[in-house]
Amino acid sequence: MIRTQYRHWVYPVLALFLLMPALTAVVHAESHDHGAVAAQAGVYACPMHPQETGHKGDRCPKCNMFLTKVEAEYACPMHPQETGHKGDRCPKCNMFLTKEEAEYACPMHPQETGHKGDRCPICNMFLVAEEEEEATEHQGHDHSAMDKGSQPLASPATAAPTLIPVDSGPQGQVKYVCPMHPHIVSDEPGTCPICGMNLEKVDLGGSTEEVVVGVPGGMQQALGMRVQTIEQGTLWRYINTIGTVEYDQDAISHVHARVSGWIEKLGVASAGDEVKQGELLFELYSPDLVSAQDDFLLALDTLKRDKRRGGELIRKARLRLELLGMDSALIQALERSGQTLYRVPFYAQHDGVISELNVRDGMYIQPSTEVLKLVDLNRVWVIAEVFENQQGWFRQGQAAAVTASALGLFELDGNIDYIYPELDPVTRAMQVRVALANPEGKLKPGSLVDVELYGTAKRNLTLVPTEALIQTGRNNRVVVQQSDTEFVVKEVQLGMIAKGMAEVLSGVTPGNRVVVSGQFLLDSEASLKGSLMRMSNGASAGHNH
Repeated sequence: MIRTQYRHWVYPVLALFLLMPALTAVVHAESHDHGAVAAQAGVYACPMHPQETGHKGDRCPKCNMFLTKVEAEYACPMHPQETGHKGDRCPKCNMFLTKEEAEYACPMHPQETGHKGDRCPICNMFLVAEEEEEATEHQGHDHSAMDKGSQPLASPATAAPTLIPVDSGPQGQVKYVCPMHPHIVSDEPGTCPICGMNLEKVDLGGSTEEVVVGVPGGMQQALGMRVQTIEQGTLWRYINTIGTVEYDQDAISHVHARVSGWIEKLGVASAGDEVKQGELLFELYSPDLVSAQDDFLLALDTLKRDKRRGGELIRKARLRLELLGMDSALIQALERSGQTLYRVPFYAQHDGVISELNVRDGMYIQPSTEVLKLVDLNRVWVIAEVFENQQGWFRQGQAAAVTASALGLFELDGNIDYIYPELDPVTRAMQVRVALANPEGKLKPGSLVDVELYGTAKRNLTLVPTEALIQTGRNNRVVVQQSDTEFVVKEVQLGMIAKGMAEVLSGVTPGNRVVVSGQFLLDSEASLKGSLMRMSNGASAGHNH
């Protein structure tokens, strides 16, 4: 009776229970039908109307927006083509969709992919999900998991490193360094605990602490390396400076009339005219000169009557005419003719150029009046300036060379004629005077020229080209070639530097071969090795292992 009473509702409940999974799957399939369709139909859908799908470049028929790619982050583990969002189920097997793991790839070889924890088969680095900066990786990494013997250098985010001492044998010290993380250093072969790359072997040189860098011949050619042999030679103290051309002050003539009078005729037109020796400069009428000539003629008459007394008068009258500026040839003509000259001519005493002309025809002049200034340009001065700390390099008589490229004059030979005793109070420079021949008159006063001054010579010096020097401000280094493929960096002390050559006081000797091109790359490599060697030596002496 009871069994018959419940039979009418037990079977329907049992049937409903058996159909529940199928109904649930249908509901999930309908609720996410649009997302699945979008993923299968080109994976492009409208951001505002996901049910509207299509291909790249299509527009939504409702809002006209471009369709965007549907990023399906969750997929079915059994059916990867079934995608959706968090909490959705697979319409085929009803499993919850799981988040797709990001693809892992090698930072150095992106074509090598895999899963988390895998290594690159080429460089042995760990595969990473995305690029991370080295600083972030270094701070987030557990240094306690380093391979045995690896010793990172100190950085701002880590404590001071410790090193296991390595015995320095005849062949020098050997360290293993990560190519990507140079602060990872190990005494034994292994892998980098950060990126997983194999540590590269680095030879730190022998016990002499010379850092040897090996460069194959092919690499030398690719780097354009050139070497040059160190030789002994002579080095002159040398300065290249600027000078100004000036008149030779010893060749300037200031023409004055020694008597008062009037300019009757002027023989030159203006300043800048060239005159030759013996050419007329001007004619002067002076009562004093007329009176002096009359006295001379009177003395000649006295000589005819009284030779003893007349001879003394003629000597005094002749001397008076000479002191008043009358030419000796005119005095002789006056003696022969016996006729007084009322217009007395004055002639140029040497060749030159009129630099100043201060009179005109008819002007009245006095002995204080400078009629004109005559300069000789066959010889000029060049005034050059040198720095205060170079004033002890030169002496009078030393050689100099002057160049005026604009005039086509190159390296005209001269000598230091005078060294001025005072420095310019403004520029703190010392002036040096160079006397220079100017036979063609091409050098014009006031023009600028290049001056090369040669000081005292230093002989039997060890010289290296300045292009071989690596100057850091704290020291100077050169790269010396020990063999065809081995190079070593040596510190040198320098002396005088001039003309592209430098005097070496210590560090290298004549016969050594130094690198004059491509040495900076070798110096960088040697600096890295030197730092590792100093770190190792410091650890051996100061750390308690």
